[in-house]
Amino acid sequence: MQNNPAFVIEGANVVFGDRLAHASLRVEDGRITAIDGARDGADVIDGRGHILAPAFVDVHGDAFERQIMPRPGTMLPVAAALLDTDRQLAANGIATAYHALTLSWEPGLRSVENGRSVVAALDALSPRLTVDNRVQLRWETFCFEAVDLIREALSGPHLPSIAFNDHTSMVMLDPSVSLQERPFDLDPAFPAVDPRSPEFAVKMAERAKRAKIPVSDMVSLVRDMWERRPEVPGAIEDVAALGRAAGAPMLSHDDSQIETRDFFRARGARISEFPMNRRVARAARDAGDFIVFGAPNAARGGSHLASVAAADMIRDGLCDILASDYYYPAMLLGLARLKADGVAPLHALWPLVSGNPARASGLADRGVIEVGKRADLVLVEWPEDGVPAVRRTWSAGREAYRAAPAGH
Repeated sequence: MQNNPAFVIEGANVVFGDRLAHASLRVEDGRITAIDGARDGADVIDGRGHILAPAFVDVHGDAFERQIMPRPGTMLPVAAALLDTDRQLAANGIATAYHALTLSWEPGLRSVENGRSVVAALDALSPRLTVDNRVQLRWETFCFEAVDLIREALSGPHLPSIAFNDHTSMVMLDPSVSLQERPFDLDPAFPAVDPRSPEFAVKMAERAKRAKIPVSDMVSLVRDMWERRPEVPGAIEDVAALGRAAGAPMLSHDDSQIETRDFFRARGARISEFPMNRRVARAARDAGDFIVFGAPNAARGGSHLASVAAADMIRDGLCDILASDYYYPAMLLGLARLKADGVAPLHALWPLVSGNPARASGLADRGVIEVGKRADLVLVEWPEDGVPAVRRTWSAGREAYRAAPAGH
């Protein structure tokens, strides 16, 4: 990799782990080499009036799907979509992103075929990307044909994470039971709906539109997959073993029961992603797991699924990480809302989007401003009582994004 010229950022209010303080930062060869050190001929960047902080580490973002399929059933070229997504990440201060790549039995956007295209495109585009793009293999546990792709991706140049999802059981859940309190998905007595009912066909309409198939075909496909339910535990064991062998970070998604969290923790998944109730979050905390909530939840002041509020979880010590989920700007906007609401001071909130997700992902080289760490940095314009905006983003010391306001 080509070395970049040394530079010093001066005059900014810097987010350290325990405080905000005015300091200068020197960067050489992609790393932070000095705090309040000498210029020594380095280029000088004026950070006055701005916040300088570790760039965001996003453990779960699926907004890229809208780049690939901007309208239901309308697919665009994957490479072009990912190039544009990379620019969006940089513009929002995200220097490390795990794209939540759903590997499902559904045709179309979330198919294994499309997943393979995304993984291949990211590998091929890597020299042209501005930030560190990785994938979260968001594996639907009924998607048996995805195991080979998972194995291949785990041996690739950018170690992915693995998230265990079971939206099949969620689709089949009897409507009298809330998603937030549904039983453990592998429970033999799981309360399933009758897939032959007219109501089920209505429920499948949007999914069929996304997959670009008739509703009747989607209903038949779901019924066929549900009949293969006895194969799911074995597939989970196989994928978990692959993840452990590769040292990949592993997550379980939308945990609704302590039994669910215990099951996946026992298989190496130490990250609880979007636990659906306080009881599960408390059990995850007691076991020392990382807990993830959505930054849009924090930015909006609540969950769009009527699950627990991220702000309340942060106040109670039950949230370690905020992920962009479906909206990249939410990582900064979520911090702004939490700060404005007095949940915690900014320096105490910032680890939710930088240091903690880096640690959870096994990326010890980034996420904090310390000498020797990778220079993934974001310079933020943050007017008093105004909306913050990213002005510059650096990824390993390379300038990934710069925006000058009008009149400058």
